[in-house]
Amino acid sequence: MSIAIADRLHQAIEGRAEDLAALTLDLVGIPTLNPPGESYLGCCELIAARLKASGFAIQKLRAVGTPGDCDPYPRWNVIARREGARPGDCVHFNSHIDVVQVGAGWTTDPFGERRGDRIYGRGTCDMKGGLAASIIAAEAFLEVYPDFDGAIEISGTADEESGGLGGVAYLAGEGYFDPARVQHVIIPEPLNKERICLGHRGVYWTEIETFGRIAHGSMPFLGDCAVRHMGAVIRKMEDELFPALAARRTEMPVVPEGARQSTMNINAIHGGEPEQEQDYTGLPAACVPDHCRMVVDRRYLIEENPDEVRQELVDVLAAVEAERPSLRYDMRDILHVPPTMTPRDAPIVQSVSRSITSVLGRDPDYVVSPGTYDQKHIDRIGRLKNCIAYGPGILDLAHQPDEYVSIRDMLDSAHVMALTLTDLLTGGTDAARRAAT
Repeated sequence: MSIAIADRLHQAIEGRAEDLAALTLDLVGIPTLNPPGESYLGCCELIAARLKASGFAIQKLRAVGTPGDCDPYPRWNVIARREGARPGDCVHFNSHIDVVQVGAGWTTDPFGERRGDRIYGRGTCDMKGGLAASIIAAEAFLEVYPDFDGAIEISGTADEESGGLGGVAYLAGEGYFDPARVQHVIIPEPLNKERICLGHRGVYWTEIETFGRIAHGSMPFLGDCAVRHMGAVIRKMEDELFPALAARRTEMPVVPEGARQSTMNINAIHGGEPEQEQDYTGLPAACVPDHCRMVVDRRYLIEENPDEVRQELVDVLAAVEAERPSLRYDMRDILHVPPTMTPRDAPIVQSVSRSITSVLGRDPDYVVSPGTYDQKHIDRIGRLKNCIAYGPGILDLAHQPDEYVSIRDMLDSAHVMALTLTDLLTGGTDAARRAAT
C-alpha cells in the first residue's frame, strides 16, 4: 500500500471521529436489554439504515422458534453485505446487539453519555463500540477503495449474552457462515485494541437436583432433607473436585491468569418452599425440604476430555450416594460447548496482526477468552475456523456500572479493521494504484 493511500485511509477514519461517537451514542441509546430481549428490531433498523446509505444490501432475519423468541420479544438479526467489483473473499464483522441488565451503582446515564474521550452506557464496550468501529472502518475503506475485490459483511445479532441461539447460532444453521460464503470473520468483542483473541475455554452447564421427603420441621427425623443431601454434594466438590480442577493448567493463552486453570462456579442453589414475593410479610412454613436444585457452570481447557468433564460430576454424585443411601438425584445438561482456538497462522490472525503492528507500532498479544462468545457457533455450526475476536474496549468493564469505551480506542480499532480490509480485499499494489487514481 502506497504512503498516499495509507494517508487517505488514515484521514478518512480520523475525519469520522465525531460521527463514530454519535453512532455509538445512538446504538447505546436503544435499550436492547437481554433478558428479556427488548428493542432488537429498532437496533437492527438503525444499523440497516446506516449501511444501506453506503450501498449495502440488507437482510433482517427473525430467529423464529429459538429460545426466548416470542411476539413481545422477537429475536431479530440484521446482515448487511456490500459486493465488490470483482470476485474475492468475504470479510464479515459480527457484533451482538444485546446488552445485560443495567444494574445499580451508575453515576452516568446508562443509555449513553459522553464525557471527554469516553462514551458511557450499558453496552458501550460490550460491544456496541466495536460495532460502531466496524461500521466506520468499512465506510472509510469504501471511500478510499470503492473498486475492491470480494465482499464486506456487517451483522448485528441477538442473544449473545444468553448463549447466542437466537443470533449467530441461528444464522450459522441457516448457512450464513458457510466457508463457501464467508472466508474471514472478526468479532469486535472488547478484548483491548492490542490483543487478538483466538478463541475461548469450553463450557459445560448442568443442573443437579436432589430429592428427599417432606415432613414437619419439628420432626425432621420423619422426613429426608434434600438440602442436606445437596450440602453433602457441595462438600464432596470442595474436598475433591475443586482442588483437582485448580491443579490443571493449560497452554492456551487464557486471560486473566486465574482462568488458565479449570474452574467451576455454583451459579444458583435453591431448596425447599418457593421464594415468596418481596412484599410478603408472613413466616415460612415448617417443612423439611423435599427437593433442592443447583446450577453448575464448569469451564474447561482444550487439554481436557469433554466426556470426562461431565463424568467427574457424575462420579461426585455416585460417591455421595454411596455415603448417603437415601439420596435420590437427577442431573440435567443445560449447555455444552467445546473449547475453540484459531491457529496463529490462520489468514485472519496474520492480517489483523500486521494491521495492529502498523497502527499501534507494536506486536499484538494473543489471548484466549475465559468465557465463550459467538465464535463457538461460527466454528461448531458454521464450520468456519478462520475467526477471531478483535475490538476496542476493556474487558473488565463489561457488565459493570459506568461501563465505557474510549473514542480513541474505537478509532484505533477502526484503523486496524480498515487496514485488514485493505490487506484482504484489494489485491495488493495494483488495487492501491487504482484507488490512487
